Amino acid sequence: MEEKEIHTEEKILNAAREVFIEKGMAGARMQEIADKAGINKSLLHYYFRSKEKLFSFIFSKLIGKIGSRIGELMEESVSIEEKLKGFVDMYIDLLLNNPYLPNFIFNEITRNPDGLLQNFHSANINPREYMEPLQKQLSKEGYTILPHDFIINILSMVIFPVAARPIIERLVFEGNKDEYKQYILSRKESIVKYVMGAMEVYKQK
Repeated sequence: MEEKEIHTEEKILNAAREVFIEKGMAGARMQEIADKAGINKSLLHYYFRSKEKLFSFIFSKLIGKIGSRIGELMEESVSIEEKLKGFVDMYIDLLLNNPYLPNFIFNEITRNPDGLLQNFHSANINPREYMEPLQKQLSKEGYTILPHDFIINILSMVIFPVAARPIIERLVFEGNKDEYKQYILSRKESIVKYVMGAMEVYKQK
């Protein structure tokens, strides 16, 4: 790809992220993305034929980065608590920078689950690969919790406050965006404390 084409693609992707963050997947329009990128709509369609294809490309790049990092984290010789910290840090940072992701995923679960699964596979997200080594480490450290329960519990606590941002931000923080952001960042610590405390229930006696 020529340098000019790379520059144009980068402008499109940066503009699309801004529009997706502001308007969400459903509210985003290709014309608005083209305007923000400083190109005409025809050129935008030349690079990405539809809003869905554009989002899938962004989604795969974003999730692909975290997918690779999770794989590395699972192979590190650190405790379950340290892996939990790394996992929570990664996902909270990802969702704060891309708050449209949770609702996109929820919508796609209903609208096109096969397509969503394909996006995950394209991004090298395959939870089955993590389950066996995670199970071995949990058992080694004396925990009886199932690995998929461990992961799903964590994801629920990370994702819900971001997916429910319009309600939480208004009801709890009276619309103060900075206070909401600080609250989400503080959950990096509180989630780890909560999970590790709850894990004592699963500790072998």
